[in-house]
Amino acid sequence: MPVLSPTTGLHELLALLTSHLHPDANQKEDLSFLKEVFSERSLGYLMKIHERMRLYQRQSPTPVLHSASYLAEDVVEELQNGSLDGDERELFLLLTAPHIKAVLSVHDTVAQKDFDPVLPPVPEDLDDELEEESVKIVRLVKNKEPLGATIRRDDITGAVVVARIMRGGAADRSGLVHVGDELREVNGNLIIHKRPDEISQLLSQSQGSITLKIIPAIKEEDKLSESKVYLRALFDYTPFEDKATPCQEAGLPFQRGDILQVVSLDDATWWQAKRVGDSNLRAGLIPSRQFQEKRLRHRIKMGTYQGPKSPSAPPYDQTSEREDCDSDAGSSGQHIAVVSPKWKAVAPSCGQAFSWEFYSAGLRRSFRLSRKDRQGSGETRTPDSNDPEFFIYEEVTLYQQRPTERPRLVVLIGSLGARINELKQRVIAENPHRYGVAVPHTTRARRSHEKEGVEYHFISKQAFEADIQNNKFIEYGEYKDNQYGTSLESIRSVLARNKLCLVDVQPEALKILRTAEFKPYVIFVRPRISDTLMRRSASASPGRSDNGHITEEDLLEMRHSAEQMDQQYGHLVDRVLVKEDSASACLELRNILDRLDREPHWVPVHWVRS
Repeated sequence: MPVLSPTTGLHELLALLTSHLHPDANQKEDLSFLKEVFSERSLGYLMKIHERMRLYQRQSPTPVLHSASYLAEDVVEELQNGSLDGDERELFLLLTAPHIKAVLSVHDTVAQKDFDPVLPPVPEDLDDELEEESVKIVRLVKNKEPLGATIRRDDITGAVVVARIMRGGAADRSGLVHVGDELREVNGNLIIHKRPDEISQLLSQSQGSITLKIIPAIKEEDKLSESKVYLRALFDYTPFEDKATPCQEAGLPFQRGDILQVVSLDDATWWQAKRVGDSNLRAGLIPSRQFQEKRLRHRIKMGTYQGPKSPSAPPYDQTSEREDCDSDAGSSGQHIAVVSPKWKAVAPSCGQAFSWEFYSAGLRRSFRLSRKDRQGSGETRTPDSNDPEFFIYEEVTLYQQRPTERPRLVVLIGSLGARINELKQRVIAENPHRYGVAVPHTTRARRSHEKEGVEYHFISKQAFEADIQNNKFIEYGEYKDNQYGTSLESIRSVLARNKLCLVDVQPEALKILRTAEFKPYVIFVRPRISDTLMRRSASASPGRSDNGHITEEDLLEMRHSAEQMDQQYGHLVDRVLVKEDSASACLELRNILDRLDREPHWVPVHWVRS
């Protein structure tokens, strides 16, 4: 037998007993069972916890007095009445220091309170039908925060069960309540015959501690770790407008462009997520990609699909089983692949004319593109009414540019009246060593003052047509029987010189540029059109003016252009720059570019993992 000492702990005793268990022929089965039980790691942990609690009871520290701050004040008063020399002066300075006074005040607050845990008594009058079942009494502290759990009535047994635990909520942090647990009592009130909404109201009205009588779920507890999947929302979502959500109060509202951390993919229909940067620890429900895609297909079939900025809760015949929770109304609070919406690369087609507008330097302001599909490309395209791809979520990750990497491409897109080429040229002119522009190609004859590769790359029409066929241009067009275009190689040559390349393009070109090679940072420039400006323009010129002044009709067209571009391409935009005047817009653009390589940004995950 093992030799024991007075200081031998229970967990040490278990280890000694286990080491001396040597099954013989007659007792092999029983001793093997004992050895297996004593060797169980959880039993050893329980014994250690037991001993720590016993040690706490024997050596629990107690305050010498409950008013240390008052004693310190008395000592300071005594010291002030006499001469201060050496140690006395040092003691006086210590006791009058603000941080020491704060520490003594905290000591008194703690000393005057009892912080020992208080467990609820085990009920003596358990129901007869529960005698053969495992019953768990749970007490949770709930203040103004919702419990963070939803409940539903089981259709077969009629029992009230926990349907969902919101990650990060009070129930989840306690670790005591789990999905599938059967709820029998709330604060001593039987709930067997209550409706789920009545139970939810009872929970929401409870403050302080809540005592729950629970029959634990039979299935093994799910211990999945929190997911590290981050998504950029490509549509707006309002749970209280969504009739399909199992619990509207538990939904997470978000806007297009918000970054969501998906913390649970357990439910194929409703994921749990948090908004990055949100102070709320409790996760909320968002529609899964698969479920939202089904709903959008339904909208296309019904002819009501309008894009990512349209209402997010369409009528749909597939609704989730209703759940109830104690969340305050109006508060915000299997492996499923999450993939980014795919684009199919397109290139502009030739043979269609467009209008060019020039500055004196000969650089274009804007032009319209013709397009055709690029065959065999691995890129992605924008969904239309006959397209299986939709604006739902894009998986993203934080990206910090390293010093050894080439700069990111900066893409400027703008609505009518934004004058983005003027803005781009002004920024480049202020710092030509840091910023560069992609030199366009043209079939026009070179003029005497022009240099090859400075104003343009001058090539023949045959070479231009060959480049079109080889998909070398991101956009191109025709003006006065001459062709002009911006090539991918022109962009690469600027980036190869470690310069930040600024391009202003029609937004359709984003389908080609949004690749891991360029990692474009997209800035949408739109003019500020205030109601005051609209009224002023209306009073000054009720009709269209020919003297160069902006009319009310012009402003309405500019506003409509900005809204249309935002609806179609806003999900691809990293930053919106509202241009009020050229000087302030130029300053804001410089500030954005200065921070581009110093700060991390959310980018599609395949840009980094590819």
